[in-house]
This record gives sequence, structure tokens and C-alpha cells, in this order.
Amino acid sequence: MFNKVVLIGRLTRDPELRHTNNNIPVCSFSLAVNRPYSNNNGDKDVDFINCTAWRKQAENIARYVSKGSLVAVEGKLQTGEYMDEKINAKRYTTDVVCDSVTFLDSKSQREDNNPSQNYKQEEKIDTGNFNDIEDDLPF
Repeated sequence: MFNKVVLIGRLTRDPELRHTNNNIPVCSFSLAVNRPYSNNNGDKDVDFINCTAWRKQAENIARYVSKGSLVAVEGKLQTGEYMDEKINAKRYTTDVVCDSVTFLDSKSQREDNNPSQNYKQEEKIDTGNFNDIEDDLPF
């Protein structure tokens, strides 16, 4: 069996950093990814894909990227479910759990795309490793 996802897209919102009960960092973000073909109107449709990163990688994402940043994500597709108490119905989720996230635009490119953002100084970073956290997943 093989479960591998590779995406390139822009963050649709600023990443959200949280910590588990065991104080392990987890970061959620959403990517806008263009489909490779045009629709009947000649426009490219966009998919909005939820992503989750863990540990050092989660901290780096929260620190160095923001809404509009271009990133490449490699990871695994993961599904889940929960009960929506408001409407008493089961809801299903699909997320990419990131093994690696690569920042694709430079500080100057991000500022050109969104001059109102104040981006932090770039530096070489370690994006962490997903392999050692599966026992601490909250789902």
C-alpha cells in the first residue's frame, strides 16, 4: 500500500499553532491548489486542502509563513470523522499530514505579493520529522 501526497499551493490563511495535552506543537493550515485543467469558462478551478504539521516543522511553519505564502507539501492523506453536536450528524474530514513542507517564495517575493504583511527575517531551518509522533496523534 502506498499513501503519498505532493502539493504546491498558497496558504489561504495564517497557520494556526496549538499544542497537544503533552505539549507537542501541531500546526493547521489550508492550501489553495490550482487544478491542472480549465473549466468550461476557461478558468482554473481551485481546491482548498487542509494540512497538519507536527513538532519542529509546525513551529517553523507558524513562524516563517503566512497567508499567501507559496509552499510545497509532501505527506500522507488521512481521513477522520467526528460527531457534529449542533446538527447531530457525523462529519468526515480529509487532511494531508505533512512529512515535509518547503517554503518556495523568498521574503521579497512574499512582500511583493502582499506588501501589508511584515515577514520575519529568513534563515535556514530544520523542518522536523513526522515519523516519531504517531503515538501522540489526537485522533
